[in-house]
Amino acid sequence: TYWFATVICIGIFAVVAGALGYIILAFRAAPDDETDGPPIHGNSSLEVAWTVIPAILVIAIGVVSAVVLSRNADAGENPLTVKVYAQQFAWLFTYPDADDARSNELVLPVGRGVEFEMTAADVIHSFWIPEMGQKQDLLPGVTTKIVVTPTRTGSFTLICTELCGLGHATMRAPVRVVEQAEFDAFLTGLGEESAGGGSAGGGSAAGGDGAKVFASAGCGGCHAFTPAGTTMEIGPSLDDLAAAAEAADVPVEEYVRQAIVDPEA
Repeated sequence: TYWFATVICIGIFAVVAGALGYIILAFRAAPDDETDGPPIHGNSSLEVAWTVIPAILVIAIGVVSAVVLSRNADAGENPLTVKVYAQQFAWLFTYPDADDARSNELVLPVGRGVEFEMTAADVIHSFWIPEMGQKQDLLPGVTTKIVVTPTRTGSFTLICTELCGLGHATMRAPVRVVEQAEFDAFLTGLGEESAGGGSAGGGSAAGGDGAKVFASAGCGGCHAFTPAGTTMEIGPSLDDLAAAAEAADVPVEEYVRQAIVDPEA
């Protein structure tokens, strides 16, 4: 589509520039000629031509674009479905093929169509992986879809391109495109972690995995936490979390859970 439209534009530019150059050279007035040009009606055939031909070209571009958009929306016979959930200021991915296991990292198989089913929790966000070209908004209460087929392996970054609040610039997520065998192993591990109660994104919450989840989930976009080197003050500071839980006379884990599901408490 891009090259089809580009060739048409180059052709139109060449005709217009050529005609303009010819007219300037062939019909330019003498330096001392300040008279008005003769009043003429013009050329009806020429006017019809420069109206009809562009109309035909615009219709052709529209038809080609419609065909390509339709193909872009076709995920193929065996698409991978990934559910995308966005909220200020983090991404969460759910894999129905792994019993709805969740991850903070987006992992995709190369060469396979992927249909993203997306929604937002709070405000409008926008899903964009620059190297993959496609972009789609996520709306609260609405499920939007987009189809992407990765064609090469590698590591990329998913970013939000809709200004969604103070932590908008931090709303990113790691993306990996891997071979099918590696992706199958990823889904298997993700399913096992989900069944075992592990944290999204890999592993249990013990050891250094908490730090990985904190970074990959974009928690630093809202919360100040000295060990993680974050200073944002959109949400409550986590530096005094243990003291706050002690003052509330509840375990830290329960205090965090309550703060998320019932923040007014």
